[in-house]
Amino acid sequence: MVIAVVVAQAVLLVRAYWSDHDEFGFQMFPESSQWQADIVRITADGDRVAVDEPWPGGYRWDQLVTSRGLRYPSRRHHADAGLANQLAFLRSALDWVAANTPDDDETVRLEATVTYWDNEDGPHVTVYRSDDRSVGANEP
Repeated sequence: MVIAVVVAQAVLLVRAYWSDHDEFGFQMFPESSQWQADIVRITADGDRVAVDEPWPGGYRWDQLVTSRGLRYPSRRHHADAGLANQLAFLRSALDWVAANTPDDDETVRLEATVTYWDNEDGPHVTVYRSDDRSVGANEP
């Protein structure tokens, strides 16, 4: 029984090194990684509108996404739970907001241009996009 517990703990620890969310992967010395993101709404006519500007339906990013340090993504943040973990939550937030803003009849998708410093190595830039929305699907 003891051997099974030790093996299970070892498997969870090894898994933590390849997973975005390393729930069981304790590290004595945390990362010093940082990130920031410029998030825009892409409209049907191709316009790129920052999420801090007025939004159809009265939505605001900082009211929709209030957890995991994602409320103000344009500020530079410390990735306190690990960079991969933080960016995984950001990708999920993009999809969640795209799927949960039904009164927005303009936005086709959300896009985040992310700049990150992986343990002071960088800056690196990557782009994440939400799933496409079906704009106007609720119209008769």
